[in-house]
Amino acid sequence: MNTVDSAKLRKSRRALLLIALVFAAPFIVAGLLVFGGWQPTGKANGQPILPQRNFVAENLRVQLANGQPYPWRDSKPRMTLIALAGPDCAVHCLAALTGMAKARVMLNRNQSRLRLLYLGTPPADAAERKAMTNYWQLGDDVDGKLAGYRPAAPDSVSAVLVESDGTALSSYPAGFDAAGLLRDLQKVIR
Repeated sequence: MNTVDSAKLRKSRRALLLIALVFAAPFIVAGLLVFGGWQPTGKANGQPILPQRNFVAENLRVQLANGQPYPWRDSKPRMTLIALAGPDCAVHCLAALTGMAKARVMLNRNQSRLRLLYLGTPPADAAERKAMTNYWQLGDDVDGKLAGYRPAAPDSVSAVLVESDGTALSSYPAGFDAAGLLRDLQKVIR
């Protein structure tokens, strides 16, 4: 007859229970945090657009300078950064637009995954306008559905980041930090 030492059995069971507790502890802590109402948040520089808007579903029409409609959905997944200029785009506005174009270039090999769309009256200076077209597609918000994001202050610009399916992700009010925009772009464009 095989006898089992009860002290060894209890010791083995305790060890097994301790091992199970070590593996279950992170799940228990995570569950307590979620049920307690805590949710992790990432520090984004843009303001989330709530409630969410989908420009395809809203039939938001943008007409490009060449007369063609802007395709929110592209042949390959690419996000769109929309620049919305306030009245009289001049020195400060152009500096912000240059900062946005630099942020796109700083994405390195992923820069092709971001399209730049400028909506508004382009600068009157022909040289500045020509320089913009190197990076930006120029267009017009046909129905004015983006007017709420456009700054009212002269010589300013705001931005809206749009997912490749037409969903608006975040807005950047006039005076936003271009370095913060770059950090946000690096998080979403990989």
